Amino acid sequence: MSSPSALSLGIDIGGTFTDVVVYAHDTGRSLSHKELTTPAAPHEGVITGVRRLFEREGLSYAAVERVVHATTLFTNALIERKGAPTGLITTAGFRDTLEIAREHKYELYDLHIEMPAALVPRHLRLEVPERTGPDGTIITALDEAALVARAGELVAAGVQSVAIIFLHAYANPANEKQARVALATAYPQLFVSISSEVSPQIREYERSVTTVANAYVKPLADGYLDLMTGEIRAIGIKAPLFMMLSNGGLTHVDEAKRVPIQLLESGPAAGALAGAYFGERSSIEDVLAFDMGGTTAKLAIIDGGEPMIAHQFEASRQKRLTEGSGLPISISTIELIEIGAGGGSIAHVDPLGLIKVGPESAASTPGPACYGRGGTQPTVTDANLVLGYLDPATFAGGTIELDVARAKAAIAPLAEQAGISIPEMAWGIHSIVNENMAAAARVHVAERGHTASRFAMLLTGGGGPLHGCEVAQRLGATRVVCPPGAGVASALGLLMAPARVDRMATVAKPISRTDWRELEGLYAQLEAEAFAVIDATLPDHPSAPRVLRSADMRFVGQGFEIVTTLPAGPYTDASAKTFAEAFKAAYRQMFSQVMPLGDVEIVNIRIAATVEATASGLASTAVAAGGASALAGRHQVWVGARKRYEDVPVYSRERLAAGETIQGPALVQEASSTLVLPADSQARVDSSGSLIIDLALAGEAGASESAGASNLNTNALS
Repeated sequence: MSSPSALSLGIDIGGTFTDVVVYAHDTGRSLSHKELTTPAAPHEGVITGVRRLFEREGLSYAAVERVVHATTLFTNALIERKGAPTGLITTAGFRDTLEIAREHKYELYDLHIEMPAALVPRHLRLEVPERTGPDGTIITALDEAALVARAGELVAAGVQSVAIIFLHAYANPANEKQARVALATAYPQLFVSISSEVSPQIREYERSVTTVANAYVKPLADGYLDLMTGEIRAIGIKAPLFMMLSNGGLTHVDEAKRVPIQLLESGPAAGALAGAYFGERSSIEDVLAFDMGGTTAKLAIIDGGEPMIAHQFEASRQKRLTEGSGLPISISTIELIEIGAGGGSIAHVDPLGLIKVGPESAASTPGPACYGRGGTQPTVTDANLVLGYLDPATFAGGTIELDVARAKAAIAPLAEQAGISIPEMAWGIHSIVNENMAAAARVHVAERGHTASRFAMLLTGGGGPLHGCEVAQRLGATRVVCPPGAGVASALGLLMAPARVDRMATVAKPISRTDWRELEGLYAQLEAEAFAVIDATLPDHPSAPRVLRSADMRFVGQGFEIVTTLPAGPYTDASAKTFAEAFKAAYRQMFSQVMPLGDVEIVNIRIAATVEATASGLASTAVAAGGASALAGRHQVWVGARKRYEDVPVYSRERLAAGETIQGPALVQEASSTLVLPADSQARVDSSGSLIIDLALAGEAGASESAGASNLNTNALS
């Protein structure tokens, strides 16, 4: 591909691989490369991957007009507790908010329960005289001398970043803003986060956790983003760097550095966007976007063509699937579930003698045994190689040559313990990890009031096409979509992302006492703030931003709210009925019935402003019929339904013509991933180049395989 006039570059750093994608604006074509992630210095893997792709394809760095980046770096810093030394300065009497939390045990009868540890230890949580009332009245002015003295104590203790969290600052941020100015003067080297900017809403504990988490990763984000910007410029790319946000939008680097907590779920959000985008290209609006990489698998619900958005999620859970065991982070994020299952997930025997897979991962260092980089434990990738699903020479575009002998050697001890053959154990590992993912996905979909069978499953990530068809069967889904370049689709999703800004404010008033002109003014103010960020991100955006208004509402006296979508303004006294009807409709959808009496309260108001970042979409990847045959050969592959190796056809994805059909069992290979088609399935290439797979007898196959996996899991060592 000769260098076009304009390029966009997408970079997605995962736990095992860093994906690099280039998109050509004039032709709509894309090119990609997978590079092993370098955990100790993530930018090194990025720059190596970019260089290799551009040199391989003869591209010009000067042609790049936009760089969009997603990373798990900040999430990992929270999980691994590797953020900056952080302090907290709060209102006198409130230093223990982080410890008291909600006084709620996520497992009531666990006598040895471990609650999530606070990011700031008690000796670094200090108090100052100040007080603001819930109505915004300043009851006690900030004691600035005491503030500076307390900050001095924190600096002496080695603190690099400080969170300022004053009581009721969401109602009036004056004291917090005064504190930030005072600290900038006295200690300019300190990073400062104030709650009225990071999380301006009621609920002291959630606001405190979110602000502290922002402070915890802020020095890391500041240094990393400066480093990445410099490294990209050093190789000749002068285009601006944009960051993917957890809400599925993108923003400029300065905004990302100001509130880096917004970046926590940036990588998974890109996968969900890719799911929505490729589903729309195939005219499928209801999609389960399944993205499986080397370390984790993610699943997001795309309902009616739009990803579901949540305004709070839990980070760093003590127990991955247990609600309440993590840190509540109040940011807008694409709602999804993350599962500790990926190509690097390690198979092991638990204390009861049962075979388990994950959540521990070999990641990229040392990696699965078959990588030949020092790993010796059996992983999902080793199992897939033994089963014949991976080509040792072309894996990850030839980035790594896989070693079948090492994979078998790693699996052999488990097979010997279980008294079964190595291929049977490999199939067991493959089946168990599929059931783990299906079980988590099944609960996630049901908890949101949906049935998986009405969705198509869309596969992305290096492991999505390998495992997705069987996971779909276990869920009862009968249709699967595998887009072109599925292995790097998340990075491609970055380039399809709009600029998006979410803003919110606390109102806390019943509808019956709402000043509608004042409420309209608050919405207009939030929109103006959002438009300013969008203009700074995309100064030449081709269209006006699209604005969605919503509110967190509840019946007066209830403890929690429902996010309710609202019609566009302006609002007047006549809007009271509209607001109440919208809330009751949302309430009915969630709880099936509505209380006949009771005033409705508006707690928080929200706006989401978006504008498309690119005017053109991807070109179709399907070739014209009548070209070279897509059949690349045949290969010995384990067919799970028949529990034996069979000689199955292997197709080259790049040569599949629009309208062509493939019968399973078969493999479809491309540079970034391999699609495993099970027996009794049929795949068809649609006009956009995506493979649409129909899974025959999905219910029976899923039940049969689940039973097989369950028997193996329970009886393998009996």
